[in-house]
Amino acid sequence: MMQLLYLDPGSGSYLIEVIIAAALGALFYFKSAWNRIKSFFSKPKPETEEEKNESTD
Repeated sequence: MMQLLYLDPGSGSYLIEVIIAAALGALFYFKSAWNRIKSFFSKPKPETEEEKNESTD
C-alpha cells in the first residue's frame, strides 16, 4: 500500500498558512518598493497655504 501523498491536517494547514504569509509579505515588499520608485521619479507636491501656516505656528 503506497501513501505517498498523505498530508495530515495540522501540517497541511500550517503549510498553507506559511504560503499565504509569504505571498502577502512579497506583495507588501513589492508594493513598498514600487511606491519608493514612483516617489523618486515624481515631483514633490507644492505646499498649500494651510500647510505653510501650520508649519509656522
